[in-house]
Amino acid sequence: MSEEGAGLALPMGSRRARANERTEGRSRSGSSCSSGAEVDELDYCENSPWVFIPEPMFTKIFLYLNPRDLLNAGQTCKRWNKLSRDDYIWRKYFQREFNVDTTIGLKPGAEAWRSEFKRLTDNVPMVMTDVLTNHSHQVLHVSFSHNGKMFATCSKDGFVIVWNSAYPSTIRDSYDMRKLSWKYTQFSQFNQSDTLLLVSGVHFGSPHSTSGEIAVFTVQNGFRLKCRVTNRPYDIFGTWFSDQHLLSGDLNWLAHLVSSSILWLNKANQEVDSEHTPIRNQLYKFYNRNASSIRAIMVANCPWLSDEKIEEAGAEGPSTSEGTGNKTSIEDEEDDRRIGNPLSHYQMNQDQAMDNMYRAGRVFIPDIDLDFPYVPLENQDYASPIHYLDEYRREYEDSYYESSDDCLDDDDDQEDDDMSEVDDLDNLCPKYLIFSTGSKTYTPHQIGFKRMSSVNFPRRLDPGPTLKERIALRDRQREMEVIMREMSQEEIRLQYILQNETPPMEANWSNYEAVADRFDKVDKLIDLHGHIIGMGLSPDHRYLYVNSRPWPKNYVIRNPLEPPPIAQEIDIHVIDLMTLKKVGTMLRAHKAYTPNTECFFIFLDVCDNYVASGAEDMHAYLWDRYYGVCLAKYQHDDVVNSVAFNPRDNEMLVTTSDDYEIKIWRSLSQAKKLGIQPVGKAVEFRKLKSKATSH
Repeated sequence: MSEEGAGLALPMGSRRARANERTEGRSRSGSSCSSGAEVDELDYCENSPWVFIPEPMFTKIFLYLNPRDLLNAGQTCKRWNKLSRDDYIWRKYFQREFNVDTTIGLKPGAEAWRSEFKRLTDNVPMVMTDVLTNHSHQVLHVSFSHNGKMFATCSKDGFVIVWNSAYPSTIRDSYDMRKLSWKYTQFSQFNQSDTLLLVSGVHFGSPHSTSGEIAVFTVQNGFRLKCRVTNRPYDIFGTWFSDQHLLSGDLNWLAHLVSSSILWLNKANQEVDSEHTPIRNQLYKFYNRNASSIRAIMVANCPWLSDEKIEEAGAEGPSTSEGTGNKTSIEDEEDDRRIGNPLSHYQMNQDQAMDNMYRAGRVFIPDIDLDFPYVPLENQDYASPIHYLDEYRREYEDSYYESSDDCLDDDDDQEDDDMSEVDDLDNLCPKYLIFSTGSKTYTPHQIGFKRMSSVNFPRRLDPGPTLKERIALRDRQREMEVIMREMSQEEIRLQYILQNETPPMEANWSNYEAVADRFDKVDKLIDLHGHIIGMGLSPDHRYLYVNSRPWPKNYVIRNPLEPPPIAQEIDIHVIDLMTLKKVGTMLRAHKAYTPNTECFFIFLDVCDNYVASGAEDMHAYLWDRYYGVCLAKYQHDDVVNSVAFNPRDNEMLVTTSDDYEIKIWRSLSQAKKLGIQPVGKAVEFRKLKSKATSH
C-alpha cells in the first residue's frame, strides 16, 4: 500500500499527529494546500488522489451528473462545493435541461446561471393548489386586480364571480347578469385603483346577434352595479381608458360589406343630477370594409411617446381603418354547438351581388416573414420556443417593468369610490389604442394602432334647439320632402343653384377615398396573415403578445365572407410598441381545432418573467419571456379559454376551462412556504424532452 493509502487508514490520533507534523513542515516551507483549511481537510488534500485532479477534469466529470447529484457532491468538502458552483457548469445544465439556444446569454439582471436554474425549477407555477367548481358552465375569462388580492371570472352560466386570491381561494362577491337579460359574461377588467370592475357580456337575442353590454361594479364597500353601457359588437370587450372612464363600441352598417365602428368614452359614474351633464363622448369613428369591424380593444400607456413627434402613416398598410367584419352565414343550430367564447357573427345574404372592388378572383399573397426561423412541432407533447430578434434581448431590462406606472394614479389608500367630481383625464401620458381588425376578410387578421393624446371630455352638453324649435324644423322638412317628390331631378338641381347651394349627394360608402374625411385614420396596421384569437400586454406596456392561427401561404381569397382555412396550430407574435415592429414569434406553438367560422378567443397573459396561454388541446402553456423556452403545460378536461398571472406574484397562475373548472397553480417554493398539500402537478417540458430523447 502506498504512503497516501496507508495514511487514509491510520487511527485518528496518529492522523492528527501526522497532520500537526505536516502543518509545522508547511509553516517552515511556506507552502500550503488550502489557506484556512481545517486539519482533517488538510490531511484529505495531501492524502486523497482527488487532490491531483485538475479543475477542468472535475468540470468534465460534474457535467455527467444531474443537477441534484451535483448539489449533493458539493456537500463533500469546500473544494467540491466551490467547484459545484461554477457558472460554466450551470450554464451547460441550464441549456441542456431547458433546451435553451446556446447563443442566448444570461438574462440581464440575473445573478448567475445557477440562480436562473433554480428560478425555473422552484419558482415557476407548477403545483395545483386549488380547484374551484362554483361555475355551472364554461368559464371563459379570468382577470386579476392590480394589487393581486382578487381575481374575477366570467362564464356562460351568466355569473361574474370575484374571488379572494389568498390560499385557499374563496368567493368574495358574485352577480347573476341574467337578471339584466344577459346571455353570458365573457370578459372582465379591474380599474387601476381596484375600486371598480368592468364586466362585458352578450345579450339574449337571435343566435347571430352582435348585441352586447358593459356593466361596471363597485368592488369596495359592497359589490354594487354602478352603470351599464351598450357595446356592439360584443367581442369588442371594452376596456378602461383611465381610472374612472372606459371605452365601448358601436357598429353601424353603411352599405353592403361596409360599416363604421364608433368608439365611445364613458364615465364610470353616471348618476348625474342634470340632463346637460354628459356621461359619454364619441372618441373615434373608423371605416370598415369587407364586413369587418373593430374588436378586442385595449389601451397601452406609452410614456416614451411624449418625447416623440406624431409619426405619419405606417409603411405596412394604409392609414385607414381597414377593419374586418363580424358577419358570416352559419346554421342556426351552430350557436348551441359552438364551444368556448365564439366571435360575433351576423346573418348576411351571401347571394347578394358584391361590389366590383370585392369581385371574385381577388388574389391575396401574404408576405413571407423571413426574420424568424420556422420550427415545426416535432411531437404533440412539446411546444416550440419563442424566437426573438437580437434587439428584443438588448432592450430587455428590469427598468422597463415600471415605466407605464408613471402614467397611472395608483392610490391604494383611496376609500371613496364616488369620484364623479374628479377629472382623471388631465395630464395623462400618451397612449396607444390597440385593436384587432382586418381588410381582406371579415375575420380579424390585423393589429391596429391609434395614438391617443389630450383626450377631452365635455363638461356640459349643448342643449341645442328647444322642443318647439325641433318640432317646427321637422314640419318644414316634411313639407319640403312632399314638394321635392313632385319635382324632377333637374328641377331640384335648379332650385339648389338658384339658392346658391350645392345639391346633396348620396355618399358612396364603398369608395373610401370619397368619404375618408368622415372617419378617423389608423396610425399603423400590422398584418399577421392569420386569424387573431388573443392579445396580451406585458406589465410595462412595452410589448404586445398576440395569438393567431395562420392562413395558408399564397391563398386566393375569392370572397371576404369565406375566409381562408386556418392552421390547427396557434402562433404567438411579439410586437414592440416602441417601434411598432415584430421582435419575436413562436411558430406552431400549440394546438387548436375549431374551423374559422367557430373560432373563438384564447386569452393569453404576460408577467415580468413568463408568458402563458390557453389552448384547445385541453392544456394551458407557459413560456419564459427572455429565453423563450416552453416550461410547462397545465391539464384540464376541455378547452382552456383563459389564463392570468397574479401581478404581484408571478409564482401564481389561474387557468379557466370549458370543463367548468378554475385551477390555481403555485410554485414549488410557494407551496412549501404555505404548507400546501398539492392537488396535482403540471407537466414539465424538460422531462418530456428527456423521455423523448431516451427513445
